[in-house]
Amino acid sequence: MADGSTLPSSLKDKVSAEEWKARVDLAALYRLVALHGWDDMIFTHISARIPGPEHHFLINPYGMFFDEITASSLVKIDLDGKVLQETPFYINPAGFTIHSAVHAAREDALFVMHLHSDQGVAVSAQKEGVLPLSQHALIVLPQLAYHDYEGIALNLDERERLVADLGPTKRLMMLRNHGTLAVGSTAAECWIGMFYLERACQQQVMALSGGRENVLFAPEAAQAEVRSQMGNGLGPIGNLAWPGCLRQLDRGSPGYDA
Repeated sequence: MADGSTLPSSLKDKVSAEEWKARVDLAALYRLVALHGWDDMIFTHISARIPGPEHHFLINPYGMFFDEITASSLVKIDLDGKVLQETPFYINPAGFTIHSAVHAAREDALFVMHLHSDQGVAVSAQKEGVLPLSQHALIVLPQLAYHDYEGIALNLDERERLVADLGPTKRLMMLRNHGTLAVGSTAAECWIGMFYLERACQQQVMALSGGRENVLFAPEAAQAEVRSQMGNGLGPIGNLAWPGCLRQLDRGSPGYDA
């Protein structure tokens, strides 16, 4: 693999405007995950489908830390994980197993994010899953699916079961004993969904530190009210927050859009 200090020159003028935007948005997602401390060294992945009739995707060069990733260093692949561009980098095909399943099954899943955060893994290992303990939890629960752990995601047969568990409309998933998953039609929607899920998990771990018998569940009426209030999902909120997220990166992790 190429030395991370010798990043490729900018691809901005060598790819379509649509691909470049997807590259910048995806690189921003990687940097935001690192900025929030949710990365797992070089492991886990975020992928994006490039707009157009081809099923072409972007994913991280395997071996780079999330806070090093730039728009130009992302690698273009097909649905089978075959590299489609000249690049000094390679990818982890096994890391695309989960992502390829979701991208193939869901036309609305243009961005797919999978994390191994401490709090996400902790709640994924709790029998009851995400509990209605916080406003963040109430917001994500209507969108949340679960998939049982089957081992490291190397078995292609698992893809069918994972997609079935996610279903046609859910945008968030707890991967049991493993981590979290978010999908979105935009980078903003994918990010805000994961942000709320991860915060709900963190708040749950903190609340349960005082013992299961001491926590207060939100009243059923309040849960129903939040479900009705979030009828349009988190997309509109994500669109409002996304420009600020990019400004945050400009201050704290510049260079992602190179």
